[in-house]
Amino acid sequence: MFRLWAREFKDNHMVCDTVVESDSDDTRTHKIMDALGEACVRFDLARPIWLDTNISEFRSTAKTRFGRDSFVEEIDFDYLEIQIIEEG
Repeated sequence: MFRLWAREFKDNHMVCDTVVESDSDDTRTHKIMDALGEACVRFDLARPIWLDTNISEFRSTAKTRFGRDSFVEEIDFDYLEIQIIEEG
C-alpha cells in the first residue's frame, strides 16, 4: 500500500487535507505523480511545478512544500505540502 498525505496551509494553519492511497504496481515516481494529481483534483487545483528545491527536498525527506511560485494560477493558501506516509 502506498499513501500520500496532501495538506493546504494558510497563516500556519492547515485548512484542508486528504490522503491518497494506491495499490498499483507502478514505479514510485508514477505513484507519487498520480497521487499528487488526485490530491489536486480533490482540492480543485492545477498540478504544481516541481522546482529543483522540491525535488531535492522530496528525495531526502519524502516530503515537500509547493509555494505560490510552483503554481501557474493564483492560490488562496500559502503552500501545499505533500508527504509519503506509507510505502509498501
